Amino acid sequence: MAYNFESELPEAFGQLLKTEMDYDVIIHIGENPNFKEFHAHSIILRCRSEYFNKIFSTENIEKKKGKYLIKNPKITPQAFDVILKYLYTGQINITNKTGAELLDFMIISDELNLKKLANVTEDFIIKNHRQFLQNDPVGILQIINYCKLLVNLQEFCLDKICSEPEILFNSDKFTQLPAPLLEILLKRDDLNLKEIEIWENLVKWGLAQSQVFDQDVDNWIKDDFNIFKRILYKFIPLIRFYEISSEDYFNKVKPYEKILSKELRNDILRYHMTSRCKPIYTIRRRKSNFESVLINHNHVVLFANWIDRKKENDNKSIPYEFNLLYRASRDGNTGKAFHAKCDNKGATIVIAKTKNSEQIVGGYTPLEWDSSNDHKSTKNSFIFTFTNRTNLQTGSVAYSNGDGNSIICYSDHPPMFGLNNLYLGKCNNWDSKPFMNKINQYSYPKLYDMPCGSFKLDDYEVFQVIRKS
Repeated sequence: MAYNFESELPEAFGQLLKTEMDYDVIIHIGENPNFKEFHAHSIILRCRSEYFNKIFSTENIEKKKGKYLIKNPKITPQAFDVILKYLYTGQINITNKTGAELLDFMIISDELNLKKLANVTEDFIIKNHRQFLQNDPVGILQIINYCKLLVNLQEFCLDKICSEPEILFNSDKFTQLPAPLLEILLKRDDLNLKEIEIWENLVKWGLAQSQVFDQDVDNWIKDDFNIFKRILYKFIPLIRFYEISSEDYFNKVKPYEKILSKELRNDILRYHMTSRCKPIYTIRRRKSNFESVLINHNHVVLFANWIDRKKENDNKSIPYEFNLLYRASRDGNTGKAFHAKCDNKGATIVIAKTKNSEQIVGGYTPLEWDSSNDHKSTKNSFIFTFTNRTNLQTGSVAYSNGDGNSIICYSDHPPMFGLNNLYLGKCNNWDSKPFMNKINQYSYPKLYDMPCGSFKLDDYEVFQVIRKS
């Protein structure tokens, strides 16, 4: 009969490391004041790490009192202590480590040729990226930018920050972001911020780089503008000024206009004041899957989840394009205007903001709208609501039961989801009557956060939803 006592080995080797019995290796890690001397066994280090095996194989390895002496001032004692225990026991607990500590493990693991540990740590960071980025976005970006090993992780984090820029730009540490990293972000075409918000954050960052500035730009003298210009000169060409409205430009850019070149100032003025003016400077627009005054990229990610009935989605690869077809405030708040813009366009999603609140409601259908006065059936349409559009956690969704009233295409009505679930009623009021009776059976389950009865809107939009090829 065979017996397996493998579980005893990690404990025994861990005890050997702790007691330092017959150790023959002295390892100096870090530099003062963060320095520590470790004692280990060459036979274990040779077997567990190609890095140490190569060191012990060299003829001129340094010795001290007959013991091998290895020095590495670049590694922190805190990280190496965990790594050394892993080498002896094959066990490591990274659950409670900070993002910076985990990245440090990855760097050390690569240096010591511990590929398995590096891969496990990278997977853990990606899985828990939101927590680490929110806790210390600047520190994480600094480390992954420094270490070329982390190029894939760097791209992942930059993609995440571009899709959810509030992680970085709302951080107290944003102004500590090194200039090269800020430059990388501003060069991105997928940075999900309005251009005026990018400008405002750039000004905030620039003001924090020197203590000489009066916070009121009206009090600045010529030297202040010259200093500020030197701080921001690399970033000015990265701002898409032509995407900033004339009102925002006047109120938020013009006070700092002296840091812009005369040619750029004149070209921006000409662009806003003269119709059909072609800018001298190349216009590079930031990419966006949608154009909305009601929602942002994060809502689109969630809508894609709901369409595919998924709990999670990869922000980098939203499988749909969301093309704005109709906005009531722009195109006319009538059934005729809605059908003129939205009929025969395939799958669509309707998004409406209730008046004087942050609540949004709406619905998605894979069926096309038309003016046939028909009632249509599908189990893949849904209605939704967010009690607070700034908080995705307040969202809820209900899918059609597949009856004959999933959507209703009355020629004189804007979108109708179910007989009474969500539709435009009289006097341009929207209606939702979340109760059931024997006469008007409902196509969608009750959403308890959906407004009850008639309610007014600030605006509503309709997007065509197209699966990417």
